[in-house]
Amino acid sequence: MKKLMKVEGMHCGGCSARLKRMLEALPEVESAAADHEAGTAEAELNAALPDDKIKAVIENGGFTVTKIETVD
Repeated sequence: MKKLMKVEGMHCGGCSARLKRMLEALPEVESAAADHEAGTAEAELNAALPDDKIKAVIENGGFTVTKIETVD
């Protein structure tokens, strides 16, 4: 399962790298990627992960989540 997110507040490659590390720190996340130019992030999951938990982690990092989509 994959989560696709629209994220505001990433301004550079460092922001993308930081968001990627934050997502990959979650035990349910197998791998993650973030793109500051597109304002997107994605996480490949190895277990169920509620959207509100993803949103809380991202927003605690100083970013704003505007959309989360689940893709099987």
